[in-house]
Amino acid sequence: MNMPTNTKPWIQGAVVGAIALAIVGFSWGGWVTGGTAAMNSAAASHNAVVAALAPICVERFRAQPDAVVKAEALVKSSSWERGNLVEKSGYATMPGSKTADSDVARACAEILAVPPKR
Repeated sequence: MNMPTNTKPWIQGAVVGAIALAIVGFSWGGWVTGGTAAMNSAAASHNAVVAALAPICVERFRAQPDAVVKAEALVKSSSWERGNLVEKSGYATMPGSKTADSDVARACAEILAVPPKR
């Protein structure tokens, strides 16, 4: 097949341009692959669920009769143990679920560790 003499530089320029465009797009342009997009959306939805369920856990914890005493014990415990304490108390177990979500328990403990504003 006979090609014009100046076709080869055009093809090389298009290939180099496509490679440069891909590099710039994926590194600085915010492009992501389908797998990364799926992981990001799954993480975002999980975080939204935790953000929605943590206040429910807090209200259930504060509704117990000795909430003040247990909240003080929670604040005195180490930050690493707080999530486990809330998880063991059962307030991070949502209705219809058999087990507590550790992320909800941690978020609930973070909210409970800060005294409520009056």
